[in-house]
Amino acid sequence: MHSGAGTGSPGRGAAAAAVAWAAAEGWNPGVEDEQRFLAAEPDAFLATERAGQIVATASCALYGESYAFIGFYIVRDDLRRRGIGSPLFERALARAGGRVVGLDAVLAQRPYYERRGFLLAHGNVRWSCAGGGDRPAGLVELHELPFERLLAFDTEVFGAPRERFLRAWVDRPPGQALACVSEGDMLGYAVLRQCQVGAKVGPLFAGDEDVAETLLRGLLAAAGPGTEVFIDMPEANPHARCLRSGRGWQRSFETARMYLNGRPAEDLQRVFGVTTLEFG
Repeated sequence: MHSGAGTGSPGRGAAAAAVAWAAAEGWNPGVEDEQRFLAAEPDAFLATERAGQIVATASCALYGESYAFIGFYIVRDDLRRRGIGSPLFERALARAGGRVVGLDAVLAQRPYYERRGFLLAHGNVRWSCAGGGDRPAGLVELHELPFERLLAFDTEVFGAPRERFLRAWVDRPPGQALACVSEGDMLGYAVLRQCQVGAKVGPLFAGDEDVAETLLRGLLAAAGPGTEVFIDMPEANPHARCLRSGRGWQRSFETARMYLNGRPAEDLQRVFGVTTLEFG
């Protein structure tokens, strides 16, 4: 790039910078998030460069023709409030086209997005508790199910198809991607990923709180005793509160889920834990 401000073709460099800065901000990304996001959609990552160095990042993941999700919108901390971020955010919006656009805003930035037409949908609250316990009966490894069944269930709940993302996201070690099935019907599924601190559950999609509880217990067992386990729960699903009973959950972080151009066809009553705050 030239010595002035500009935009590049960032690829892996932007993804690496975005994840590193997210960690520095205390967002606690997964240790393999960079590789999995790139496998799902390498063109999602955008960046602004100055003098050959990345100074701002954003991502815009596309899910079919109807939905897009913006994340990793970060300006290098020593260059903030200098007008660097807004042009990059506009590039992310341009990539989304006319789709519904979602994002998770830290609460201090909610007015910034409101000025751009985003409307609040609900809050997501990050909770944590200790891992451990026994894996309950009735759970199966997610890879044992036909992928088409998983994709159909996920599309119903998430509100848009995300085949490439799912293939990259659910390929986990034994015990860390589980499903609940009854008489051939898929009732829910959940994924655990190792993070820089502890582990995170996401998504946790389930037909009711009993299924969600069974899946959560399975992932807590996989995390093991002494591991701090995080989950981002949507406040718009009152049934998610049932999962916090008796475990000493600690509240640590909150975001505002906001949308532009309407809302996706998601089924929030089956969302007990969002997939990620960066890719939706």
